[in-house]
Amino acid sequence: DLPLLQVIPNKTFRCTGLNVSGVPAEVPNITQNLDLSFSNLKSLGSNYFSSVPELQLLDLTSRCHLHTIEDNSFKDLHKLSTLILTANSLQYLGTAAFHGLTSLKKLVLVETNIASLTDLPIGHLHTLQELNLGHNNIASLKLPKYFTNLTSLRHLSFRFNKITYISKGDLDALKEVSRLNLTLVLSLNDIKHIEPGSFAKIHLGELVLRSSFENLSYMSSLQGLTGLQVSRLIVGEFSDSKRQTDFKSGLLSGLCQVQMQEFVLISFRKSEKKTDTLFNCIGNVSNIRLVDLQFEELSQVPMFSQVKQLECKKCKFKEVPAMMLSLFKELRVLRITKSKHLNSFQQKFESLNNLEVIDLSENRLSFSGCCSFQFHKCQNLKLLNLSFNSDIRMNGDFTNIKNLLYLDLQHTKLFGPGSYPVFLSLQKLIYLDISHTSIFVKSQCTFCGLNSLQVLKMAGNSFENNKLANNFKNLSHLHSLDISSCKLVQVDKGTFDALSELKELNISNNKLLSFDPVVYKPLQALTVLDFSNNRLSVPLDSALEILPDSLVLLDISQNVFECSCVYLNFMKWIKKKQELLQNKELMICHTPAYMKNMSLSSFDVSSCQIKASTVAFSVIMLLAAVVILFLIYKYYFQIYYSLVLLTGCKHSAERGDTYDAFVIHSSKDQEWVMKELVEPLEGGKPPFQLCLYYRDFLPGVPIVTNIIQEGFLSSRNVIAVISTDFLESKWCSFEFDIAQSWQLVEGKAGIIMIVLEEVNKALLRQKLGLSRYLRRNTYLEWKKNEISRHLIWRQLTEVLLEGKRWNH
Repeated sequence: DLPLLQVIPNKTFRCTGLNVSGVPAEVPNITQNLDLSFSNLKSLGSNYFSSVPELQLLDLTSRCHLHTIEDNSFKDLHKLSTLILTANSLQYLGTAAFHGLTSLKKLVLVETNIASLTDLPIGHLHTLQELNLGHNNIASLKLPKYFTNLTSLRHLSFRFNKITYISKGDLDALKEVSRLNLTLVLSLNDIKHIEPGSFAKIHLGELVLRSSFENLSYMSSLQGLTGLQVSRLIVGEFSDSKRQTDFKSGLLSGLCQVQMQEFVLISFRKSEKKTDTLFNCIGNVSNIRLVDLQFEELSQVPMFSQVKQLECKKCKFKEVPAMMLSLFKELRVLRITKSKHLNSFQQKFESLNNLEVIDLSENRLSFSGCCSFQFHKCQNLKLLNLSFNSDIRMNGDFTNIKNLLYLDLQHTKLFGPGSYPVFLSLQKLIYLDISHTSIFVKSQCTFCGLNSLQVLKMAGNSFENNKLANNFKNLSHLHSLDISSCKLVQVDKGTFDALSELKELNISNNKLLSFDPVVYKPLQALTVLDFSNNRLSVPLDSALEILPDSLVLLDISQNVFECSCVYLNFMKWIKKKQELLQNKELMICHTPAYMKNMSLSSFDVSSCQIKASTVAFSVIMLLAAVVILFLIYKYYFQIYYSLVLLTGCKHSAERGDTYDAFVIHSSKDQEWVMKELVEPLEGGKPPFQLCLYYRDFLPGVPIVTNIIQEGFLSSRNVIAVISTDFLESKWCSFEFDIAQSWQLVEGKAGIIMIVLEEVNKALLRQKLGLSRYLRRNTYLEWKKNEISRHLIWRQLTEVLLEGKRWNH
């Protein structure tokens, strides 16, 4: 045996094919739907389903196993609304077999071996809406009196029975109660005759007569429908029926005395002659549908026709019969669809003042000069559908249909749009679908004139340089925009600035790398945004912040997401916005490699959390490192000098023997140094030896090394010549800073400062270290008069003589 299948926990169970003699014990008493089809049920006794009193649907399709239903078999199933007994060869039905079904709405007795309606015990089912008696042996349509009790009946099917004659009085039970919503199906019977008056004063919602007559000659018995009032009458054959025959002249003449609102004629082959009588008896019908008739042309149209809606589906037209159709002066809706032979549109519709809808979709139309020429004096046309055709060349002339509101051209190759503004005259258009029309948009005025447009669908086309620029500048009332699958790689700033009313944007299936907040910020009315299947790695935090509060659906699935703690804010946002996001199962990681194909929703954000103490320690260490690096950078030479001293680069015994003084000065003061210092001191008595950078520094040695080793470490004193040029020199400032360090490390008495009289005092005050040193230490001030110079030589000589070693 097959196992019991629980489709919906505790509510729906499928027990198909089980060898059971009752309801399985595993089925709980709260079950609502129970399928026992193809089980080995042969008979149903009283209270058979007492263990499942909550049942609403019961399927007992058994393929000839069930043959007996005794009284009260369904007792207490007060909630059961659907009972299916298909394919059971019923031999006995108790008179109270269906008692207790107080809520039954649908009863399926298809292929149950019923031959007569008289003994069918259903007269008490007042709630019954659908009774399907198809594929039985019923030969008479005589409805028993109990049918008057079935006041809720909406669908009565006698499909595929053995009804051959319909006599007057057979349907009297339908006269006593209004049946305006009842559908009566008599398809696939072998009717030979309908007695006149059989349908008189009968009011039906729908009567279906498809392949209902033994052969075409018996269709003359449609005269028997005289007096019928029906909302929809369906007459014809089935496309796969062996009975399908040619349409003959006068075939529908029996319908002249039938009042109907809609007439449907289905599946007749073409006739050898013109179908001049097609509309003779149906010319006053409001709605006519001609389906799969394979007519190559229409018949004449009677004068003063009242047809308001006409549909020709799967017909065999090669040319749009606009001239003949223009005779339907009351026509409001015209549909000619799915005609694989229809490729020409040379005729024009003329003076159809009431025409509002034309649907010419799913044909193979190929024409030029669209679209004013084809619709002369059709000024009330509101909807034009030319979708799923071959190709159309548009000239931009919509003068005759300038009141158009809806234009559908999808999946039809278009010539014209994108190159120049073909829609200029469609000022009232609110809906435009040009999806997959091979348009290449290179004109920024492609949509000029569409000032009222609310919906624009143009998926599957392309833009110049694969980018959106200022293409939608005049579409300020746009509510919905579909630019998916347009190969876009860039959206320029300002593209959406005019679309403040946009509510739905589909920009999916492109090649966009980023979601620029500046670009999308103007879209503050958005409720739906589809950015799926692009090349977005991670949106910026600022992009998430500009998403409007009105947004209710967001799809960013099938992008190349990077899942790492660097983007922790985005990962947290994903978890927070689960209700907003669509297709979450398709939001998967692309990088890094070890997380590839993992769902974004499963990313562990806790793995990115760091303890506060760790953060504090890291910050302190970082700040300390920054400070140390800054100090090293600022005092590099001083540190270097100190290291030289500490490593004993010069032995203390050797220090100070070479020079009496190291002279620090600006290169621009070199002349003064030579004349006023070098010549008097080195040429005087006693002679002194001075260290001068341009004379005494060793070649091939770094300047810094020379300054420290040949200058400071080899000299007993330092003479600093302070001038304006000295103050402006970075090298002089550096040497002075080293001199102070040298003074501190060596324990020297001081630095000999000579301040020239022309020094810029304001600039001197800006040099904080030097100015402070001069305030705290005695210095020599050089003046040009002779007395001042004499005093400076005496003081300078005295200082240099201290500690000088004489060579003997």
